[in-house]
Parts: sequence; C-alpha cells; structure tokens
Amino acid sequence: MFDSALHLAAIALVFLLAGFSKGLIGLGLPTIAMALLSLLGSPAQAAALLLLPSFVTNLVQIAPAREAWRLTRRLWPMLAGVVLGTALGGLAWGGFGGRYGAVVLGVALAAYGALGLLAIRPRWPERAGALVGTLTGALTAATGVFVLPAVPWLQGIGLARDELVRALGLAFLVATLALGLLLGGSGALEGAQLLASSLALLPALAGQALGTALRGRLSEAAFKRVFFAGLLLLGAGIALRG
Repeated sequence: MFDSALHLAAIALVFLLAGFSKGLIGLGLPTIAMALLSLLGSPAQAAALLLLPSFVTNLVQIAPAREAWRLTRRLWPMLAGVVLGTALGGLAWGGFGGRYGAVVLGVALAAYGALGLLAIRPRWPERAGALVGTLTGALTAATGVFVLPAVPWLQGIGLARDELVRALGLAFLVATLALGLLLGGSGALEGAQLLASSLALLPALAGQALGTALRGRLSEAAFKRVFFAGLLLLGAGIALRG
C-alpha cells in the first residue's frame, strides 16, 4: 500500500475525503477509508491505517467532556456491547476479518449504502442497546467498519442533531479502541503501520475541520446521496472482487 508516491498521495486524499465527511455529517471516516483503502491493500492494512485518524477525530467530535460523559451514562450498554461483540467476533473469525473478511466488508458497505439511499431506518428500541452494540462489534471484527446496526439505532432513539453527532463519535471511539486491541492481539498491528496511521491523521483532521466549517452551508441531503451511492457501488465491487 505504501510502495509509491502515487499510493501515498491516494491515501492522503482518502483521509481528506473521509475527514470531510466526518466533519460534515458526523460519520463516514472508517467507512470511506475502509472502502477506498481496501482497493489499495488488504482490509487488515486498511483497518490498521485508520486507527489513529479515527481515534483522534472522534475525540474532537465528542467534546465537551461533560456532554460526552452524560451520553456515556445513557449509552453504556451499547458501548459495552461493542467491546464484547468485537472480542467474540475476533474469536469467531479467527482474528480480524477472517477468511471472508473482504466479502463481508463489501456486503456490509453495499447494505449500508442501500439503506441510506432508500432512507430506511430500522427502528430498534433504546433498551436493545446491548444487543445492537454486540452485533456492531461482531461486524467491526469482520470488516473494520462501525456502522451497522449502531448508526440506525442511534438515529432512531430521539437524539437531537448535536447529541447524535456526539453519540456517533462516542460509539466510533469505543469501536476504534476495541478494533485496535483486536488487531494488536492478532499480530496485525506493526510499528510501520502505526507510523503510517499517525501520518494519515493530518489529512483526516484537515478534512474534518473543513467539513465542520461547511456543515451549515452545504446541502447535507445532497452530500448524503453521493455518500451512500458511492458506498453501494464500492461495496458491491469489493464483495465481487473478494
């Protein structure tokens, strides 16, 4: 993935776009990064590369700490479920991704894109948080993407817009930490990858700052249509290739 200047430039552009999406709509960094980086290398390489950008941008997103703590007390069953599900998923898949990780990643991305385009938001009761988190963690262990079913669930439990953006950041932060532990435990995380991940942080933060600055000026609906359509196409391509 890092064998040419062209690949390095492509990685920087990926994280600039992923950070922009995160700043604009509160999500999309791991999803876009995994989808596009999987075209350049393996899903395990892509997951390792997104760890630091995802961790730091989510820390920025959940501020201030007082509001983050209030949401943690409300959402703790889902957050605990993410950690448990990631551990159980790692055991089930035999480490990150397993044999069919690329196919599962492609199907998950395509499904998320289709749900978004069709504006389908399955209604899960708030008391289902532990189950939602566990399922999300299991898919995270297979794909490195933290969206299903946690994002539709968070969108359906009555959070205000700023609360939702902060809750998404909180869920993604916990999922990133769980994924990092899984990658480290399975031997898929090396010093060179951590260094590359730290360099990817710069374009991710730049993109996040730009997206945040433009959040009230750009059409969020139009951006989401492009976002979900792109995920549908990329996911289908990754699944077929895998």
